[in-house]
Amino acid sequence: QVQLMESGGGLVQPGGSLRLSCAASGMIFEIYAMSWYRQAPGKQRELVAVITKGGNTNYAASVKGRFTIFRDNAKNTVYLQMNSLKREDTAVYYCNAHYEMGDLVDDYWGQGTQVTVSS
Repeated sequence: QVQLMESGGGLVQPGGSLRLSCAASGMIFEIYAMSWYRQAPGKQRELVAVITKGGNTNYAASVKGRFTIFRDNAKNTVYLQMNSLKREDTAVYYCNAHYEMGDLVDDYWGQGTQVTVSS
């Protein structure tokens, strides 16, 4: 079955950096659009960044210029490089895989990894 396994979360000081990884298995990775979402306590889950199967990217306004999403299809892995972290980036970060073709929609989620930005 499809599995998305996030890693790389942790505690970091404001201004610091972290790189999240999401390793996929049980799927044809290269045909999926891959995204990172986050959910802070008491808030709705929000889209952080997306990379299409063709490599096009899009970012939430709050992270643009600080975060970079990229993928390595040979390793079935998508990454989120997070720089200049702020306290408001604290959240559980989730990996998502999405595929659509006509009426067929595939949508998978990882279990999440905690990112805490604090001094």
